[in-house]
Amino acid sequence: MTREATLDRDAAIDRIVELIETVDSEPMPVPVREIWVYGDVALGLDPIDRLDIYLTKDILLRGDSDAAEEYYEQHGVKGVGQSVDAEWAEAFPEYIRANDNGHAAPEKCLAAHLLGDDEPIHLEVCNASFDENVTQRLRGALDRESYEQILDPRGVCLWVDGEWDDDLLGKLRGGELPFPTLSGALEQMGVDADTADAAADTVSRYRTEQTGASVRGDVI
Repeated sequence: MTREATLDRDAAIDRIVELIETVDSEPMPVPVREIWVYGDVALGLDPIDRLDIYLTKDILLRGDSDAAEEYYEQHGVKGVGQSVDAEWAEAFPEYIRANDNGHAAPEKCLAAHLLGDDEPIHLEVCNASFDENVTQRLRGALDRESYEQILDPRGVCLWVDGEWDDDLLGKLRGGELPFPTLSGALEQMGVDADTADAAADTVSRYRTEQTGASVRGDVI
């Protein structure tokens, strides 16, 4: 299989900054609380194969059922005004994406708004913080021996509720963040050495199979 082009590190970090600026300045389908990067870019690698970004989102609590019904009648997509913001949908109709059940999918809408289809970027979207989701995903992956589902724990938070962490961003640019190997990071989380090595190999192989933009959404 032909691999997509790698990303120059400086260009990758510029792309992260651009994405954060977009979240900071434009309406989003759901509120975004935190923006993390993890994996290759956090490790200081240059070039990198894929850019991994994690968004912590809020779930819309005050749904507008009237708006949702009206939108469904006009456009055939459910949940606009409930799972994603109706005003955002009106402003950015080109970014509305639905799941297989025809319901607006927040993570797919975010990816459509923030990523180009061919960019080698993976977006993780969850209502829980990065660290909590890392723990949940690791537990599930170990229980099912589905190691490709592990979320790389080597991450750094660059933006929280509108506040940038300029110090961490500077260290990210300089490749100054000290992280262990993936197997070492998993061992620090209590995984035995043999399992950690096998899991790290599986995650690496899985990542090499991915092309273009991708997104995963979780609710915890």
